[in-house]
Amino acid sequence: MKNIHIRYATLLLLVLLAVPASLSAQTALKQKLNKISAIKEVRPLETSEFAEKYVTYFTQPLDHRHPEKGSFRQRVIVAHIGFNRPTVIVTEGYGAAYALRPKYREELSKLLNANMIFVEYRYFLESTPEPKDWQYLTAESSADDLHAITTAFKNIYPGKWIATGISKGGQTALLYRTFYPDDVDISVPYVAPLCYGVEDGRHEPFLHNVSTAENRKKIEDFQLEALKRKATLLPRFEKYCAEKKYSFNAPIEEIYDYSVLEYSFALWQWGTPITSIPATTASDDDIFKHLLAISEPGYFTPNSPNASFFVQAARELGYYGYDVEPFKEYLSIKSSKGYLHRLMLPEELKDMDFDKTLSKKITKFLKKNDPKMIFIYGQNDPWTAAGVTWLKNKKNIHVFIQPNGSHLARINTLPEKEKKEVMELINEWLE
Repeated sequence: MKNIHIRYATLLLLVLLAVPASLSAQTALKQKLNKISAIKEVRPLETSEFAEKYVTYFTQPLDHRHPEKGSFRQRVIVAHIGFNRPTVIVTEGYGAAYALRPKYREELSKLLNANMIFVEYRYFLESTPEPKDWQYLTAESSADDLHAITTAFKNIYPGKWIATGISKGGQTALLYRTFYPDDVDISVPYVAPLCYGVEDGRHEPFLHNVSTAENRKKIEDFQLEALKRKATLLPRFEKYCAEKKYSFNAPIEEIYDYSVLEYSFALWQWGTPITSIPATTASDDDIFKHLLAISEPGYFTPNSPNASFFVQAARELGYYGYDVEPFKEYLSIKSSKGYLHRLMLPEELKDMDFDKTLSKKITKFLKKNDPKMIFIYGQNDPWTAAGVTWLKNKKNIHVFIQPNGSHLARINTLPEKEKKEVMELINEWLE
């Protein structure tokens, strides 16, 4: 019995000794976070991927050059591996809600066993200023936000830094490197377009040449069939939109037409198998169900969760247009030109002009400089039409294109040879 007590006491002592060490390791990061003056709130998050994970709220000026104009809270997720590890800053282009999940881990942070700073974009979800003054939603302001966050967190993570993002987040990683070329050591933008106009003009020709003639014909045949059946499918479409409580800035028939026009872009963007397209002899149910699965009409509502993105697309990030020629006989619209302004922008911004300053600045930066950057695109993704695939003869800038890849192209989806090359480059740059 005495030996049992001794063993129990010894075990209890070991547990007590272990607890302070564990708590110390956990609170070291939180103590450092609390020392960042711009952070006003720190909350722990559950994680199965990192040693510690917190959601923080970083106070940012609406206008970094005029702090007196006011401020807002920007949501920043901090996921910790070690103070001596590299740090990946995720330049998210939209909301950060999905990164709160316990099992979430960004690709590079996993491949490199790195810390992760995940930044929600201004004017999305919990990082939306009140009131929502659109004049402060600019690319330069988003770069200023990232610069402020990186500067603050380098006091915690002094090692090498990598900026990365997907799609609009990839655009953000690119523009961040342009405005602040020395903030990070490496940039890895995924599927990042660099558009030159609201309707850039390169996407439509891309869709005329993507994949095979046989596949393109199957897509166009489906679109034509959906338009030919408008008399029977439009009432279903209208009922569906009413049940969803969608409101539009155009008649419902026009929204139906736009959904059909959007279909080919959306199908290629997300890599939907061509084999999933119903035959032109399929039932109305199958045609309608497939159309909605690929091109959901909520996309064309002016109050969608993507409204802030559409504002930026119209202002300076650019977007794409539609080729209406093959479908003119069945369309209620004569032209799709100007659809983004007419359908998706807030009423007060419908006359906003596109400013080419940003695309010119980024293009000039890429041509004149050679920062350590890796671009990844999908061969069949329509956004690749506006990619920086034209960059040649650079020592440090590398472009990789996944064969038959979509907007889901990542390092891990590349062929093994290219994947190995990417990781060798990054590891060499991290030394």
